[in-house]
Amino acid sequence: MILIGIDPGYAIVGYGVVKYENNRFTPLEYDAITTPAEMPFAERLEKIYRDLTQVLRRHRPQAMSVEKLFFTTNQKTGIDVAQARGVILLAAVHEKIPVYEYTPLQVKSSVVGYGKAVKKQVMEMTRILLGLDQIPKPDDVADALALAITHAHTAGSLLNRYPYAR
Repeated sequence: MILIGIDPGYAIVGYGVVKYENNRFTPLEYDAITTPAEMPFAERLEKIYRDLTQVLRRHRPQAMSVEKLFFTTNQKTGIDVAQARGVILLAAVHEKIPVYEYTPLQVKSSVVGYGKAVKKQVMEMTRILLGLDQIPKPDDVADALALAITHAHTAGSLLNRYPYAR
């Protein structure tokens, strides 16, 4: 199974494509889509959509896992991230890739086995599970890979039966 994990944002969108077969992970591609701050916001969204669509077409993943969005103190930033997340979901739907959402707690539990794990523990376990020499940078990329791992670990769960697309 080919999976893509996405850590949504509008300045940096982390993505990680992995192959999961026989309980083993093989990283296929991982990187970040970045947009410059001086670029008009609508153009940033278009760049995210265009670049992500290229990745999706290149790898044809069977599922996309995306971090659930939580609004914290800065609602303006949260709204902008939500808009970026919207074009990410649109790209998946256009490419007929089912989308699954995971909370940070679900990612920590799936990757580390402990829902209160710290970010460094998740990143290190992601590195180990993927057989990487070092933790991918920026952090958004490591987070995206952890999301892909999470879907592989939970794909058969009854908790995961209602994707956005089929």
